[in-house]
Amino acid sequence: MTPHHRQTFNANFSQEKYQDFLKQLSEGYPEITFRVAESPIFIPEDLKQKLIAAGDEIITLIKQDNFKELTKNAIPKEWEVPNENSHPHFLTFDFGLCKDTDGTISPMLIEMQGFPSLYGFQTHLAKQYKSAYELNENLTPFFNELTEKGYFELLKKVIVGNHQPHEVVLMDIDALNQKTAIDFFVTANKIGIKILPLEDIRREGNKLFYTQGDEKVQIKRIYNRLIFDEIADDVSVFENSFDPREELEVEWITHPNWFYRISKYTMPFLSGRFVPETRFLNEVEAIPSDLENYVLKPLFSFAGMGVIIDVKESDIAAISDPENWILQRKVTYEPVVQAPDGGVKAEIRLMYLWPDGEDPKLCVNLARLSRGKMIGVRYNADFDWVGGTVGLMEASPY
Repeated sequence: MTPHHRQTFNANFSQEKYQDFLKQLSEGYPEITFRVAESPIFIPEDLKQKLIAAGDEIITLIKQDNFKELTKNAIPKEWEVPNENSHPHFLTFDFGLCKDTDGTISPMLIEMQGFPSLYGFQTHLAKQYKSAYELNENLTPFFNELTEKGYFELLKKVIVGNHQPHEVVLMDIDALNQKTAIDFFVTANKIGIKILPLEDIRREGNKLFYTQGDEKVQIKRIYNRLIFDEIADDVSVFENSFDPREELEVEWITHPNWFYRISKYTMPFLSGRFVPETRFLNEVEAIPSDLENYVLKPLFSFAGMGVIIDVKESDIAAISDPENWILQRKVTYEPVVQAPDGGVKAEIRLMYLWPDGEDPKLCVNLARLSRGKMIGVRYNADFDWVGGTVGLMEASPY
C-alpha cells in the first residue's frame, strides 16, 4: 500500500493512541460492539483506479435493460415486496486485495449488495482516525472529489428525497440495539431522520404511522435496514406492526427486492479481470478436478454464514437445492497491510449512492483487515490489527 503513509503510521503507533482513538470514536454514541482495527488502509493511486474500473464493470451489467429479467429468480417468493422501483439507491461491492500476475495489487470481487451498509459511520470513522493519529489532512475516504459536506448533502438527497425529514424513518428490528446502531445514530444526526424500530410502526389501512408525543406522523419513506434473512424463522415480529410484503402507501429506500437482485446471485453473470469464475451449482456440468481451489456459497445467506471453504465432492452431493448455490474460484488474499508483526489481509467495499434520475456515484468506502480464514469481523475475534476500518486516499490537489 502507500509506503510513506504506512511507515509513518507504524512508527508513531502505540496502544495508548489506539485506546484514545476508540474512546473518541464512541464518545456520544452507543457502545461499538464490533472490533475496529488499529489502523486505516492507505490506498495508493494505482489501486484506487483499479477499484474504480472494477466497480464500473459491475455497474455496466446492473444498468443493462435486461437486468431485471436476468435476476427474476433471485427474489425468494416468500419475501417478494410489491411496488419495486427501477433501480437500487445503494450499491456496495466487496473486493479482496490480491496479487496480480504482474506482481501488483489488484481487487477481486468477493460479494455485492443492493443494500445500504455503514454509510454514516464510515465518514465518522475516517475523521476519528485522522484526528486521533494526527494523520495528513490531505487523506480522504471519499471518491469523486467529494467533501464530507457534499457527501452528506447527497446522502440526504437520496434518503429524504422530496419529503420532510420527520416523514422518513430509518427502520430495523430492535433498531436501537443493533450491532450497527452507531451508524444509525450518525446518519440520523447528519440528515435529521428518526431511528425507528419496526415494532414502533403502526399500520392503518395501507398507510404507516409512528407516534411523536401526542402527534401521529405518517411515514412517507423507509430507509430500510431490515434484512429479511435475520427474521426468516420468526415472522411474528410483523404481528403488532406491519408486514413489508403487503401493499403499502410508502416508498422504500432502498426497496427490499434489490437486496436479492444484487447479491451473490448476480456474480455468475459477470466476467472480467476483477471477477473470479463463478457458476450456479446446478449449471456445473463437471466437478472441477482442482476442487480445493473453489468455495461453495449459498445464495440466500449473509455475513459469510453457510459458506463451505474446503469443498469436497460429498459437500456438493449433499446439496438438495443446487440452484440456490454458487461454486466460485477461491480468491487468494495478499497480506498487503504491514502491521508491526507482519502482513495482514484486507478487503475494500466500494459504496455508491444512486439518486433518482441520475447515474450511480462512487462516494466512500469501508475496509476490513483479517488474519483469519475468512475476512469478517466474527472470524477474527482472537487477533489484533484486524476488524472494521476505512481506506484513506490522497485527495486531488485540484
